[in-house]
Amino acid sequence: MSRTHIRNADWAIVWDEETHRHVYRNDCDVVFEGNRLIHVGSAWKGEADAVVDGRGRMIMPGFVNIHSHSRSGPIGKGIMEELATPTFWGSGLYDAKAAFWKGSSVNGDNATPVASSRLTYRELLLSGVTTVLDLSAPYESWLDIAEESGLRVVVGPWYASADWSTKNGHEVEYIWDHKAGRNHFDTAIGVIEQANAHPSGRMSGILAPDTLDTTSEDLLRDTLALGTERNWPLTIHCAESMVEFHEFTRRTGHTPVGYAKKMGVLRPGTILGHCIFLDTHSWPHWHTRDDLRSIAQSKTAVAHCPTAFARGGVTMESLPDYLAAGVTVGIGTDTFPHNMIEEMRLALILARVASEDFNRMPTGEIFHLATVGGADALGRSDIGRLAVGAKADVVSVDLSDPNMRPLRDPLKSLIHCAADRAVRDVWIDGRQVVFDGKVPQIDLDMVAEASEVLEAAQRAAEATIPEVDWAKRDARTLAPLSLAMRR
Repeated sequence: MSRTHIRNADWAIVWDEETHRHVYRNDCDVVFEGNRLIHVGSAWKGEADAVVDGRGRMIMPGFVNIHSHSRSGPIGKGIMEELATPTFWGSGLYDAKAAFWKGSSVNGDNATPVASSRLTYRELLLSGVTTVLDLSAPYESWLDIAEESGLRVVVGPWYASADWSTKNGHEVEYIWDHKAGRNHFDTAIGVIEQANAHPSGRMSGILAPDTLDTTSEDLLRDTLALGTERNWPLTIHCAESMVEFHEFTRRTGHTPVGYAKKMGVLRPGTILGHCIFLDTHSWPHWHTRDDLRSIAQSKTAVAHCPTAFARGGVTMESLPDYLAAGVTVGIGTDTFPHNMIEEMRLALILARVASEDFNRMPTGEIFHLATVGGADALGRSDIGRLAVGAKADVVSVDLSDPNMRPLRDPLKSLIHCAADRAVRDVWIDGRQVVFDGKVPQIDLDMVAEASEVLEAAQRAAEATIPEVDWAKRDARTLAPLSLAMRR
């Protein structure tokens, strides 16, 4: 079993079990054997197969991203950034975005999702992510591409009983197909079984009905029963839009979270994706104040992904309140960019703005959410921290990078200034997968090929938009270019 010794790291972010928090250490040695950390602390005197000079570096745990869509994210670049629909309270899910996705071959062939996932996984690695919860409609090569990346991947194969549709741009209809939902559920079970049995040891699966409002009660009950029977975790999009909020109050008289509680969704092992529009949010002006307490008391976790929603003028109100209530919160990158450090920075800034108190979200707290918060949400005590016995998921940050200087507080420099530009080396499960800012298993030829595939897929999707859009608009009307084109 190979042993690696990172020696004399100028700075390290290590786990203090007594306080259950990360702490800084100077002049720190980090040693791992196989896929486990065996030493974190002062000078280590033992033998090693590989010795890495830690001078000029900060060694830290890898990030745990608990909500990402690798298959569908990158293809939306240049289109999705400004597709917020005012009549749907800033959400683009039901109108313009829906037209693009319906025409996109990301839902058809195998080449497009492979290309998309490769680019996503590479971006995640370069920003220091070592574990990702990847939500996707399953495709043929998914587990192979996940294994190729070197990431620790939790696959969440989507299934749903309904799809959204609009005929007028201000009213959402639900097109129900219960048989298709059942078929996709069966497929998802098979994918999860394959992931859990994967020989790499880095794959696992999670039950992932797509959204609370598109999953029938019967399918949701069967999902929960299967999760209990097999001890499988669950994630589901919940309380992500005002459309959904009003739909549940119309259907059931409950908020989305209230309905989730009634159905038994709120429980340990469940991660609610986004969970923005609670009964305490200022937009619904709802009459109860139960949602946050229900989430906390049930030990349900929340995946916070600020960027995709902030583009439409939407934000959580407010992240510090969730934490103060005792909710387990992790960070996810959702659609794009899949730059975990930039996502953390925006989460921190929006939390200060929404809470109207910058003291309530210090930099160390957002780092905690992006590491141990995500690990706790996944029920893992062996990732997201540098501690003896934990998985050897390790990131090396270059302290000499100009964006890190002057160096007084390296975590602040990393999150507020340098981001992924200072990430140099990444080990996952004890194996190095990023070398001096390069990802050899996803080389530049693969990146170029993937980029060309996505360019072609995006053009094809744009061409079909008038056929599927309720108003027969074309791509340039739905998503105008940032500047006028001079002919």
